Amino acid sequence: MELRRGKRKFRLGIVVSDKMNKTRVVRVVRLSRHPKYSRIIKSYIKFKVHDEKNTSKTGDRVRVMETRPLSKEKHWTLVEVLGQSSKG
Repeated sequence: MELRRGKRKFRLGIVVSDKMNKTRVVRVVRLSRHPKYSRIIKSYIKFKVHDEKNTSKTGDRVRVMETRPLSKEKHWTLVEVLGQSSKG
């Protein structure tokens, strides 16, 4: 019998900080339309993400998944690194 978990949220973002051990700060872009002027508005939100093996670096494009609370502010975990940063 397979355990069923609820639908988990996934987000795509860019790593903006890798200074903490096993934790990354990921910036996610959200696009929305202004209700009156119909202009596309770009807004950002930053998540603290758990990276168990310290695989991602600043500038990498990553996919993150919602998870149980791991600390006071960490509720997301790294699923995969989609693209490496161009920095050497």
